[in-house]
Amino acid sequence: MPRDASPQRHGRETNNVNLIPNTPRITPELVAEHGLKPEEYEHFLKLIGREPSITELGIVSAMWNEHCSYKSSKVWLRTLPTKGKRVIQGPGENAGVVDIGDGLAVVFKMESHNHPSFIEPYQGAGTGVGGILRDVFTMGARPIAALDFLRFGDCHHPKTRRLLAGVVAGIGGYGNSFGVPTVGGSVGFHKRYNGNILVNAMAVGLAKTDEIFYAAATGVGRAIVYLGSKTGRDGIHGATMASNEFGADAEEKRPTVQVGDPFAEKLLLEACLEIMKAGCVVAIQDMGAAGLTCSAVEMGAKGNLGVELDLDKVPCREAGMSAYEMMLSESQERMLMVIADGKEEEAEAIFRKWGLDFAIVGHTTDTLRFVVKHKGLVEADLPIKELGDEAPEYRRPYEEPKPRPVIAPEDVRTSSSVADALERLIASPDLCSKRWVWEQYDHLILGNTVQRPGGDAGVVRVEDGPKALAFTTDVTPRYCEADPFEGGKQAVAEAWRNLTAVGALPIAVTDNLNFGNPEKPEIMGQFVGCVKGIGAACEALDFPVVSGNVSLYNETNGQAILPTPTIGGVGLIEDMHKTATLGFKAAGEPVLLIGKTVGWLGASKFLSTICEREEGAPPPVDLLAEKRNGDFVRSLILDGIATAVHDISDGGLLVALAEMAMAGRIGASLEAPPAGMDPFAWWFGEDQARYIVTVPSGHTAEIARKAEALGVPLAKIGKTGGDKLAIPDDRAIMVESLRDRHETWLPIYMGAS
Repeated sequence: MPRDASPQRHGRETNNVNLIPNTPRITPELVAEHGLKPEEYEHFLKLIGREPSITELGIVSAMWNEHCSYKSSKVWLRTLPTKGKRVIQGPGENAGVVDIGDGLAVVFKMESHNHPSFIEPYQGAGTGVGGILRDVFTMGARPIAALDFLRFGDCHHPKTRRLLAGVVAGIGGYGNSFGVPTVGGSVGFHKRYNGNILVNAMAVGLAKTDEIFYAAATGVGRAIVYLGSKTGRDGIHGATMASNEFGADAEEKRPTVQVGDPFAEKLLLEACLEIMKAGCVVAIQDMGAAGLTCSAVEMGAKGNLGVELDLDKVPCREAGMSAYEMMLSESQERMLMVIADGKEEEAEAIFRKWGLDFAIVGHTTDTLRFVVKHKGLVEADLPIKELGDEAPEYRRPYEEPKPRPVIAPEDVRTSSSVADALERLIASPDLCSKRWVWEQYDHLILGNTVQRPGGDAGVVRVEDGPKALAFTTDVTPRYCEADPFEGGKQAVAEAWRNLTAVGALPIAVTDNLNFGNPEKPEIMGQFVGCVKGIGAACEALDFPVVSGNVSLYNETNGQAILPTPTIGGVGLIEDMHKTATLGFKAAGEPVLLIGKTVGWLGASKFLSTICEREEGAPPPVDLLAEKRNGDFVRSLILDGIATAVHDISDGGLLVALAEMAMAGRIGASLEAPPAGMDPFAWWFGEDQARYIVTVPSGHTAEIARKAEALGVPLAKIGKTGGDKLAIPDDRAIMVESLRDRHETWLPIYMGAS
């Protein structure tokens, strides 16, 4: 690696400003500390024709790290279906935008804060929520809902309880204080997350379709304005830290975790929406990963303009900050904005009214250069387009996983009875009630929550109704480990089913692709397989991907997490009065099983929890059956026939029935499995494309005729009533006993009961 690529080491004169002074010599060790590989640094040298300053090295390390550039993933992300008749804005902006009619759009995205949350769970999770909320209101949308997807290590691991408590407190502390309802999510445990937990946060907002704001700057000479909180030293190198594996030094990375202030973010929201309404905004960008660097470069590059910044004007809360520190700080609750000509004073008055910093820190230029000045010196002078366009892009080698064998029911042996297995499953860490978690979140604030957490999907009213939106976050990591392609399909299909089960038409998804080190062919094989599966499912279900995030290098000491491509689904409900919930509603109602059951036990919760075996191929996903069966179930809801609906997923048929009984506090008498069917495979198999539906007595024959005409498998498997779940050829279980087991495991584990 050349130490000096040109005779002029320290930059060149720009606009007659003094050259930057001598900086630390750029050594291979310093380059490596910034996360750049030797060949990447060589490429950077060729772009600028000289050795960079330390600030320029920091800038390119931020722009070219995995977290910001998607250098290992974008070649595959381009294969995803991102367009549709409702899509206004797909991937590439702060958030996706989808038309929901009546001049309104839903704006949403999901992002990860995995590494920070492992190091400092409260602040890591809280600032994850804050960051994703900013992505939404940067687009001009008022946030109406938040969701999460959380994965922790084995419940017996010494760190798990502390991490869970800190993350939940951080999510609640930020979301509750900001004033957005957290209406859904997922919490799970597995030893593969022992050293690298997952904290994925999703935010949803509403905007008018003709008042969407974008990041691309326009117009030469326009003011670039810094908005919000002051800049500090917190979060420096946060994006770089998120682009590396953890080792034994994980705790030493604590200073890279940002510190959040939800009350400041609430003020920032109101000020931004007011300044937008006043017509002051030309372009706007959240200062998220890589802070001032990424926001300024993206606004200029997207608008084919140059940007010049004067860091002397940046509001700082700490004395003596260098240009390097200011450019890489990830202090929270900050925005960068290009202001319309002549609107500077009006915009400043609005922000001062809200008690927030407002400072003109630069202007747009026609040079296509990114120039950073500090104390009269040029600290950086770089080609702005190339910082993004010339970022490394890798088509990394990958290995397709070897197919796992199908697990036949006769190969599964257990001494448990069906009733015993149900009681164990319903009280297991993954399947127990997560009420202890979601009751720490304000899920009713704003007064529009129609269905709170605990069901198949959260539902929130749109303005005064009757429209509503449904939201869910889903993925089954053990399926993705066993067969990435089928696992990717299943993640999308389950999100589609959960939205369908409440009566929503699924309209679009956001994703958060969490994987290990992509430089390992087996990990890259997992990523490629899952993306192919997601793409296939989104295409078949007309469920486009409009935004998302990729989180790689989720490893600690060489141990990767389970492949976890989280899907955040959004569905539209035209009339919120035509929805369904999962609880049984009345005695004497037929219980109908929609979908085909063969009794698939491979990679199932029954196999892992009851038999302590993590093996076998996961259930295959028939996308045609998913579409056909889901559309049929949705029609039953919209026609007002279905009284309760629940999709069948983890734990299979009997777990789903138990959840419906517990939610409604009504029992059911169940019929025996079909002749020749293994009882465990029938009750606990995880075949896909299935739902349980209850209907008023007397409707079964009519529904069966409709199902047969459409080719939808349907079977009557029982009748609601009583206070017990009556299982054929086994003991009956009191519904209240099931509820007690289901509700108490997590509070007892957390020491709250």
